[in-house]
Amino acid sequence: MILIAGAGPTGLTLAIDLARRGVPHRLVDPRRPAGSRGKGLQPRTLEVLDDLGVIDAVRAAGAPYPPLRAYSGADVVWEGRMHEPAEPTPDVPYPNVLMVPQWRTEQILRDRLTALGGRVDTVGLAGFAQDGDGVTADLTDGTTVRAAYLVGADGGRSTVRKALGVPFLGETRDEERMLIGDVRTPDLDRDHWHMWADLETRTPGVGLCPLPGTSDFQFTSVLAPGEDPDLTLATYQRHLADGSGRDDIRLTGLGWASVYRVNIRMAERFRAGRVFLAGDAAHVHSPAGGQGLNTGVQDAYNLGWKLAAVLSGASPSLLDTYEEERLPVAAGVLGISTALYRKAAEGQADAHKRGEETQQLLLAYPDSPLSSGPHGGTRAPNASLADGTTLFDAFRGPHFTLLAFNTPAPACGPAVRTVPITANPEAEAAYGVTAPTLVLVRPDGYRAHTGDAASTHTYLTRLNLPRRTRSRSAP
Repeated sequence: MILIAGAGPTGLTLAIDLARRGVPHRLVDPRRPAGSRGKGLQPRTLEVLDDLGVIDAVRAAGAPYPPLRAYSGADVVWEGRMHEPAEPTPDVPYPNVLMVPQWRTEQILRDRLTALGGRVDTVGLAGFAQDGDGVTADLTDGTTVRAAYLVGADGGRSTVRKALGVPFLGETRDEERMLIGDVRTPDLDRDHWHMWADLETRTPGVGLCPLPGTSDFQFTSVLAPGEDPDLTLATYQRHLADGSGRDDIRLTGLGWASVYRVNIRMAERFRAGRVFLAGDAAHVHSPAGGQGLNTGVQDAYNLGWKLAAVLSGASPSLLDTYEEERLPVAAGVLGISTALYRKAAEGQADAHKRGEETQQLLLAYPDSPLSSGPHGGTRAPNASLADGTTLFDAFRGPHFTLLAFNTPAPACGPAVRTVPITANPEAEAAYGVTAPTLVLVRPDGYRAHTGDAASTHTYLTRLNLPRRTRSRSAP
């Protein structure tokens, strides 16, 4: 059994991945779902959500980011976009960032977990001890749980990380804080992200971003050093009036409310024995670039199939690759979000712009021991197939996928699904194939190995995949 502490997007993603593989697990979290918080879902995360079976619900709940509209008082002084819209292509079907309030993303993931027979237990983790065979965890309801592995997905103040004594390297900028919350107003249109800023320094002041599928706006306002605001509607109204110079915008409701402090930190290790760290428990970001939630989802997506494989008989050394792959990626993403935050703080003219570096489609594991052959460790792109389906359709599920480009495919066992691809220029171009070739794709959508039948057999033998797979499905 796998014990997961924390039911935010990271913990929910991991629980869904384990549930669809039939892996016993328990997900515990005493807190209520978050407010709007991490509202941007990057293109790569949308591909993960496609694989997990929730992309339709997510797309129905979300919308593209609205254009930015900056004011001086009541006068519009500038308009622009954070992301330039892109048309879907065969290899990148979800090219645009989607805005979905985090509470809604969590709700969709919880519903999917329920459909797979799982649930969130509203109890906390009090402490734990590990030995060579597993982890014994004490819960806040007084019960004890025995698990093979524990995953701490319990946020920046992670109980799991603190209990492990893993250093959380970086900085907390207490002087750089923001009032944030979900508010309502009838006095602004919902077609723009409304912003007031210091026009001389280009530094942000007050913002109101309409949240799709709701009547809410996400409110943000920079706090003065030393200010300790009461989280009341009156406080938000005062900040809006002070920051905009206007008294004609009425706030009529306040839901989730919080003070955000800039934290830029990363755990020194993502694994200690039988305990793993993922999501904000392993790395916390500035909000710039919308990387935190998305990186946590990718952590869980990387770890889930490896835990399942090891519990089914694969070599335990497979779990070493979680830290080997995800720690460098998290460090790189942390650098991106920090640089974007610095640009905004310095008032650089293009600080609002976002490009492919934030979409996470280019993230790869070229130096991983699991990456072999040309393009090993890079994202496996989508492409159309002759029967009207796509490669993403073939990837969907808990298995490896073997793409046989213009060559017979060897028998690889039930853990591998084979997809013959013959005379398909679109797929060949997407994968850079110029000769008969086999491409093995990992369950998390990255290229594991490219080669011939003999080298593919050698790769799979070394990986020591289980001889049988367990999976569950739900509508």
